[in-house]
Amino acid sequence: MPIKVIHNPYSARWTSMKQQSKMITAFKAANIEFDLAITEEPGHAIELANIASQEGFDTIVAAGGDGTIQEVVNGIMKNKKANSLPKFGIIPLGTANDLIANLGMPTDLTKSAEIIASGKTKLIDICQVNDHYFINNAGLGLEPYITTVQERIKYPRGIPRYLLATMIGIAHNPQWEAEIKWDNGEYKGPITMISVGNGAKTGGLFYTVPSANPFDGKLTFVYGAIQSRQEILKALLMVMKPEEGNYTEHPAVNQVHCTWLEVQMNPGTPAHSDGELFSRDIKKISYKIHPALLPIIIQ
Repeated sequence: MPIKVIHNPYSARWTSMKQQSKMITAFKAANIEFDLAITEEPGHAIELANIASQEGFDTIVAAGGDGTIQEVVNGIMKNKKANSLPKFGIIPLGTANDLIANLGMPTDLTKSAEIIASGKTKLIDICQVNDHYFINNAGLGLEPYITTVQERIKYPRGIPRYLLATMIGIAHNPQWEAEIKWDNGEYKGPITMISVGNGAKTGGLFYTVPSANPFDGKLTFVYGAIQSRQEILKALLMVMKPEEGNYTEHPAVNQVHCTWLEVQMNPGTPAHSDGELFSRDIKKISYKIHPALLPIIIQ
């Protein structure tokens, strides 16, 4: 049976569409038989992946960015009660390709096709926020607020756009009050951001949850209340460091490993998962982990 490839031509602001012929050439060079489906609107990849899973495709591949990956995962997860889930592969055609970076995999299309052809898999953890699934990271507070800023920016593109949006978001300096509870702890008080990670890196540059590991069976989150713009700017420089010197060393920032997390925010906050906003004003949010659930194709 061929593999199912779900391609989002809009990824990286239509750059993905220009890569389609190269992707097809890479599949043919790797002797991969495939059935290609093209998404037509936001959310379409969820439907296509759900149908492909129901039709019994052994392998389903997301061709696009982290948002496309998330939609395909959500489509597959609609059938999570099945005896086994299909293998999940990635052709990275996004801007930041954060999940690929966290897995230490190449962005080259030829190499990506060869990895898919190998069929080697490892069971990856899947995270859930309310009734929605994500595979890399999610956030509340400043991080998704910056995403709302980024949406309105037409130029520049790529990572420079993320940086510009970040500076504008910090200048606005939104703040919240939060009640947070997890397995064996709780916090109540001011909050600037909450970042929940299956992977450490997001936005192409930022290690928002530096100790997150998509194979450890844990939900890892970082929360902090940094109220001055100057201190937030200092933390921004720290968040670009993957290990020593990361912003989790800031006295107002904490990193926690858990299996579930419940948050209440006041006022309501934007919320994202894998870089895609799923709410612009939400007050009650629940997270949990599904350990070692999806067989992801790795090198």
